[in-house]
Amino acid sequence: MSDERVVHAWLLRLDPAWRRRSDEERRSDLDAFCAAAVRAEKRLMQHAYSTIGLRAEGDLLLWRMAESIEMVEETAADLLASGIGQWLMPAISMIGLTRPSQYVKRPTTQEQSLFSGDRSKYLVVYPFTKSVEWYLSPAEERQAVMRGHMKVGHTYPQVRQLLAYSFGLDDQEFIVAYETDELVAFQDLVRELRETESRRSTVRDTPIITGIHRPLGEILGLLSGTGG
Repeated sequence: MSDERVVHAWLLRLDPAWRRRSDEERRSDLDAFCAAAVRAEKRLMQHAYSTIGLRAEGDLLLWRMAESIEMVEETAADLLASGIGQWLMPAISMIGLTRPSQYVKRPTTQEQSLFSGDRSKYLVVYPFTKSVEWYLSPAEERQAVMRGHMKVGHTYPQVRQLLAYSFGLDDQEFIVAYETDELVAFQDLVRELRETESRRSTVRDTPIITGIHRPLGEILGLLSGTGG
């Protein structure tokens, strides 16, 4: 089996009309959706993040990794057909593949590790696209620029990163994701990276989605107004 895995960042928005359903209907909807999530987690890795009040586009971010794109599709269909899922509208959906980096021969535990170990409090994920000039520049120049970029990243070990390749599969070229318990440290990292040579090649790195890691049931409780 190939080492590549499909990464899926999926932001869902709740239809406010759902809150006007009866208490019994809402409880049933939450139970059905949680059951679908359990079914999904038997087939792929899935972590839930609250974006309630953090982005206008959505309330729930599901961060998923699967062995095939069919697993992503089939479990997404099940979630959308189950309970509150019928009231959730996909607002942002990005897919990519985990593949070996051409710039890093031996990734550290700080890189490519967002689906292993314990979850940090926060996940920040966004699409990323580079300029045509970047790809047409000599490989040794690109390697030198990326060496400087990675040197900055390694000074912030409290921030983990994952890069998924979206070329030919989605609108962006990459999905970039960071996981951390310290948003201030993450912001310091981003500010320092803005001052590196690699910034010149950036064409697009928005929208930026910041999610708070919580159990799915707790997020659904917040959405329903019943608390965590």
